[in-house]
Amino acid sequence: MPTTSLGASSPAFSTAKNRTGAKRINIAIWTLQVLLACLFLFAGGAKLVLPIAEMTKQFPLPGLFLRFLGVVELAGAVGLILPSLLRIRPYLTPLAAGGLVIVMSGATAISMAGGKVAPAIPPFVVGCLAGLIIHARTRVVPIRERSRGSVRRAIGGATWVRKTA
Repeated sequence: MPTTSLGASSPAFSTAKNRTGAKRINIAIWTLQVLLACLFLFAGGAKLVLPIAEMTKQFPLPGLFLRFLGVVELAGAVGLILPSLLRIRPYLTPLAAGGLVIVMSGATAISMAGGKVAPAIPPFVVGCLAGLIIHARTRVVPIRERSRGSVRRAIGGATWVRKTA
């Protein structure tokens, strides 16, 4: 019996092992998606709720632009979770993560504008994590779109056939 690259003696064993690994990666990516969504929900919500005068003290940006960033961050947080969770147009999840990478790239650049690198590390890391979601949801463990008959299969797998006399 030929051995596989993993050292297993049967292809069935290596397939089961690969499925277990993919399941673990999927759980890790889902955990990352939820954590990043919570982070962006908090950050975006704060940008929408806080007074503009208080926000412009912290960030050297116009107030309306900060409100716009809040809306973008909230939309990105929703886009990280809902399309994949509902399995309706799950290709939107990597697109939302891509938008958040762009936002975090801008945040990194603005943080480095002061001449110091240390404040730019957190937005850089968050942007890299969003980039990891892009890679994982497009190449490693993509979410498949719900098929049309999934409601019937979810009810019990029975198919209803009309009998004629």
